[in-house]
Amino acid sequence: MCNEAYRRTQIGDIARDWGETRIPLVFPEGLPNIGEQPSIRITDRAPIIRRADGGTPELVVRRWSWPAPAGRPVYNFRSDGRRIDAGRCLIPVDGFFEFTDPPKDPDVGGRQPKSKWAFTWAGHDWFCIAGIWRNDPQVGEAWSMLTCPPGADIAPYHDRQVVVLGRDDWDQWLDPAVPSAEFCRPLPGGSLFVTQIR
Repeated sequence: MCNEAYRRTQIGDIARDWGETRIPLVFPEGLPNIGEQPSIRITDRAPIIRRADGGTPELVVRRWSWPAPAGRPVYNFRSDGRRIDAGRCLIPVDGFFEFTDPPKDPDVGGRQPKSKWAFTWAGHDWFCIAGIWRNDPQVGEAWSMLTCPPGADIAPYHDRQVVVLGRDDWDQWLDPAVPSAEFCRPLPGGSLFVTQIR
């Protein structure tokens, strides 16, 4: 499952593009002073967009993952069969990574690093991954990416995938009155572009 993503798009550009949706976006803690994030990993802080108490979408910076009772981080959350009403959020990214076992090479000794694949959405500079956030007693407010069964673009690389949402779905995803099952599905085949990083 996804344990690394990246964002090269500046926060100001995200705010500008969000404005094209004609949906208000506020910054209750001010415009975040956070630049490009070429590697966002578990426990890192990154921007999310969620509904404020008054219902207006807000952009804040929070931690990726909260600890499970056994201590392992909850960084991906299965959406299958779940009704997700509270705590919905959007995670703006330029892309995300998946990892596969390297091809076996008898001429190369020792353990080889996993192959790394970057996924972007064709025709989109940036997009949002559906997520949930909660206020954890140990780490404070934190978020996790939602996953669903893989679509045709991800299936050759992993048996799960993150839920990717386009601009037309952002406002409705943040509305708890709209059933979450309508969004927790893979994109059609051919939507995601994959590049091997190593």
